[in-house]
Amino acid sequence: METETTVSNQNLRRSDLERIVETGEVARLEDCDLSELDLARLECSGWQFVRCNLSRVSFNGAQLEEAGFANCRAGGSSFIDASLQEAEIEGGDFSNTDFRGATLTSAGLRQCKMTGADFTDARTLGLRLEAVLLRFAILPKLSFRKTTLKDVDFTEADLRGCDFRDAVFEASSLRDAHLPECRFEGADLRGADLGGVKLTDARRFAGAVISKRQAADLLGQLGLTVL
Repeated sequence: METETTVSNQNLRRSDLERIVETGEVARLEDCDLSELDLARLECSGWQFVRCNLSRVSFNGAQLEEAGFANCRAGGSSFIDASLQEAEIEGGDFSNTDFRGATLTSAGLRQCKMTGADFTDARTLGLRLEAVLLRFAILPKLSFRKTTLKDVDFTEADLRGCDFRDAVFEASSLRDAHLPECRFEGADLRGADLGGVKLTDARRFAGAVISKRQAADLLGQLGLTVL
């Protein structure tokens, strides 16, 4: 059984973390400053990062399976090709973070800010989202099929080619999102903000369920009133 070592309120270097890796222990880092470190390809599976400063940290190619990130500041950090399978990100700011090519299978993102984050070519089977701010994020061709998207803000996000078949939107937003080639068959969009969608673009939502209010907003563009 792996033992855990806790490090608190420290300014850390890569060599400090490498020493923990060598012991075979799992680290719990609390209120530590790792900003701008190069932690590429480091083995950090199961590690817990709590209220840490991870701004502009490179985790490229790192092993972060079952890792936890709680209320961390990680703006501008990079997880290119990192393995985040079953990782949990809860709270904190991950704006403009680069997840290109990362593995996020069965990972959870909750109550966090991901404005401008790039998920191009990320592997996201079973990804769970709740209360996530993804404004201006880049998420091309990701599958959200049969998922429930609760309080997820995709405003002005790049969602081209995404699969939303049979997805359920609850208190979420697709306002002004980039939606070419998306699939919405069977999706329940009654809990989605569709602001910015033009009637001429409504064909993108073929097969989806929308509310009378949403239908009225679309038909209102033709000067029609739904009673």
